[in-house]
Amino acid sequence: MMELLYWCLLCLLLPLTSRTQKLPTRDEELFQMQIRDKALFHDSSVIPDGAEISSYLFRDTPRRYFFMVEEDNTPLSVTVTPCDAPLEWKLSLQELPEESSADGSGDPEPLDQQKQQMTDVEGTELFSYKGNDVEYFLSSSSPSGLYQLELLSTEKDTHFKVYATTTPESDQPYPDLPYDPRVDVTSIGRTTVTLAWKQSPTASMLKQPIEYCVVINKEHNFKSLCAAETKMSADDAFMVAPKPGLDFSPFDFAHFGFPTDNLGKDRSFLAKPSPKVGRHVYWRPKVDIKKICIGSKNIFTVSDLKPNTQYYFDVFMVNTNTNMSTAFVGAFARTKEEAKQKTVELKDGRVTDVVVKRKGKKFLRFAPVSSHQKVTLFIHSCMDTVQVQVRRDGKLLLSQNVEGIRQFQLRGKPKGKYLIRLKGNKKGASMLKILATTRPSKHAFPSLPDDTRIKAFDKLRTCSSVTVAWLGTQERRKFCIYRKEVGGNYSEEQKRRERNQCLGPDTRKKSEKVLCKYFHSQNLQKAVTTETIRDLQPGKSYLLDVYVVGHGGHSVKYQSKLVKTRKVC
Repeated sequence: MMELLYWCLLCLLLPLTSRTQKLPTRDEELFQMQIRDKALFHDSSVIPDGAEISSYLFRDTPRRYFFMVEEDNTPLSVTVTPCDAPLEWKLSLQELPEESSADGSGDPEPLDQQKQQMTDVEGTELFSYKGNDVEYFLSSSSPSGLYQLELLSTEKDTHFKVYATTTPESDQPYPDLPYDPRVDVTSIGRTTVTLAWKQSPTASMLKQPIEYCVVINKEHNFKSLCAAETKMSADDAFMVAPKPGLDFSPFDFAHFGFPTDNLGKDRSFLAKPSPKVGRHVYWRPKVDIKKICIGSKNIFTVSDLKPNTQYYFDVFMVNTNTNMSTAFVGAFARTKEEAKQKTVELKDGRVTDVVVKRKGKKFLRFAPVSSHQKVTLFIHSCMDTVQVQVRRDGKLLLSQNVEGIRQFQLRGKPKGKYLIRLKGNKKGASMLKILATTRPSKHAFPSLPDDTRIKAFDKLRTCSSVTVAWLGTQERRKFCIYRKEVGGNYSEEQKRRERNQCLGPDTRKKSEKVLCKYFHSQNLQKAVTTETIRDLQPGKSYLLDVYVVGHGGHSVKYQSKLVKTRKVC
C-alpha cells in the first residue's frame, strides 16, 4: 500500500521537474536538510510534513496540493494562511487507484494513467472554508492515505502559506496566544497611542524565542502578518514571486499579484513570452502602513501619529526559530484633536508682535469695525521665511512665503472677517511684526530698497575710522546707525540674533549710537548716503547696524556689517 502512495505522488511530481523528487517524510534523517531548499517545494504539488510553504494562486485558477499520511490513527493538522485576498479551500481524502491494471494483468498502470485517475476522482471531503481568516483542520486520528488540499481565489491573483504536520503536539511552530488575546489601548494622545498585551505562554512557559511585531495603518486590522507585509512596499514584502516555471508563462510572472483587465479573461495568448522578462518595473500603490518589531516587550507607545485620525493596531508573535507567527486580536483608536489655537485679535493700524514656534502654527483675526473697500496687510518676518495664508469668511485670498517686509492689498467686503494663518519653518522659531489696516496711508511700515546691505570702503579704512554707504528710498525717512565692538569669540548664536530685523534701536545701548539723520532721493540711482564712523580703536572689529524708522516709530534693520580698523597707519 505504501509503495502505491509513493508511486502516486511521484506521478504528480514528474511533470513539474526533470529529475525524480523523493517525498520527504518525518522518518527521514535528511528531512531538515531537504526543506532548507525552499525551491524544492516552491513549485511542487507536495506539502512536506512539518514545514510551512509559501505559494501563489492566479485568479479563478484552482491549485491542488497533496500530503501523505503513512499510518492509520495518525494526528493531522493543516493550516492555511491567506496573505492578501480571501481564499476558498477544502481538504479531502483522496481515493487511490487499484493496484492491478484495468485489464486484470496485475501490472501497475502507467504513471500518466495513475495521475489522471487520482485527479479525476473527487475523494471524501473532510473540511472546507471560505474567507481571509487563518483557518486550520485538526484531527487526532486520521487514516493513512493521500490528502488533497484544493485552493481557489476568485477575487484576484494572490499568495498564501500552508503548514501541514502529523506531529502537531510536539511541533508547536505557531506561538500560543495568551488566555486574553486582545490588544489593549491604554492611553491616547494627539500624536501617540500606547498599546499593551498579555505575554505569550510560548515565551514564558516553553522558553521559546518570541518577538513581538506591531503593525500600524489607517485602513483595517490584519488577520496575519503576511497579510500586513503584502500591503507594504516591495522592499518589505515577505516573499518574492517565484521564478517562471513550466506551469505558468513568463507573462504571468510579470503580472503576478497585480490585477489587470486582461489576466483571467483569456489565457491562451499568455504562451507568448514577453521580450523583456525580468525588466518590468512593478508598480505598487503607496500604502500608509508601518511595521515595528520590538523584541519581547509587551508595552509599546506608537509615536509620530496625526491628530484626530483613526489608526488600526495589530500585534503579531513571531517564533524567531521557525519565523512563523500568530496574530493577537487587533485594536483601533482615534488620536485626540489638535489643541485649538488661540486666535490673536488684530487692531486696525496697530503693530502686533507674533512668535511662531518651529514648525508651529499661529492664527490671527482681523475684523474691521467700519465699512471698507480694501485692507492693507503689512508683514515683517524678522529672520526666516514664514508661510502666510489669508482667508476672508472662509475664502482663500492669499497663500505665500514671506521673507523680510511684504505689503499686501486685499479686496474688502462689508462686515468681512479675515483669518490669517502663519506657519513656521524647520530651522527654528520665527518672529514677526504684523499690521492690518483699512487706512494704510497713516500707518505704513517703512519702505526698504531692494538691497539692504551696508557697503564698507576698504581704501577709506584707517586705524580709528571706517566709511560705509547704504541705499535709501524715494520717501523721506529717518536713518540711525549703531556700532558695537565684537571680539574673536563672535558665536553663531550671536550672528543669528543680529540677523533679527525686528530688534529696533530701543534694544541698543546709548553708547552704541553713532548718529541719526533724514535722507531720501526722488532719483533712485542717487538714493545713496555715506557716513564715516570715527573714534574707533586700532585693529578692532565692530558690528555696524543701520535702522530705518517709519511712522509710529516702527523700525527695520538693514543687514549687519562686520568691519575692522587697521592695526598700523
